[in-house]
Amino acid sequence: MTVKSSTREAARLEALRQYSILDTPSEQTYDDITDLAAFICDVPIALISMVDLNRQWFKARVGLEVTETSRDVSFCAHAILDKQMLVIHDALEDERFQQNPLVTCAPGIRFYAGVPLVTPEGHALGTLCVIDRQPRELSEQQKNALEALARQVVTQLELKRVSARLANALETIEIMEGLIPICSYCKGMRDDQGYWSTVERFIEQHADVSFTHGVCDRCMRQHFPDVATALLADDPAAATTTDTEDELIE
Repeated sequence: MTVKSSTREAARLEALRQYSILDTPSEQTYDDITDLAAFICDVPIALISMVDLNRQWFKARVGLEVTETSRDVSFCAHAILDKQMLVIHDALEDERFQQNPLVTCAPGIRFYAGVPLVTPEGHALGTLCVIDRQPRELSEQQKNALEALARQVVTQLELKRVSARLANALETIEIMEGLIPICSYCKGMRDDQGYWSTVERFIEQHADVSFTHGVCDRCMRQHFPDVATALLADDPAAATTTDTEDELIE
């Protein structure tokens, strides 16, 4: 059964990209969480799954050899459509999954419980899930523990993202603190490769900023005197402010 896409799918996928987690090597922190999930829930399989556009990729896994599967057959693709835990007690009795090849063939899923990994902005990137090859139930204590572990996964993702942003910010500061060659005539800037560009382009290359353009009062009077006179007529008080600004510039 093909899962319906979330109405916020484009934004969710963009959020997944921003975390830079897809196809990264295994990490002990995430491996430990899946080990704990499998132990607490007493199941043979536990996964941290990230749901990409056409696949689900496993950041950490216990009891499963493959590193990804098609999204079309993914239980987790259903789980991320809600913020609550998805529990399938017996997949053979659920019409959504009865004919799913993950149920009818290896690994022979019968039980599934997945907690969405929801970011602070509300995007479900994937799940922390536990799987069994026979029907079963989870106790309330097991459900609570699984939800707590899912929150720890999100915390780790956030820490990694914030650390990456801080590293980029520090790199930008180091660049901007250095000596920047500026043309004395056109005020263009020269980059590390020796190419000249505008101030706007140089800053956009080294910082996450964008520009909007206008004309200051001094340049307005110099280059567009008719417009400046008209504006002054509409707002006589602007004359005093403009004179003060000119004194500061000079």
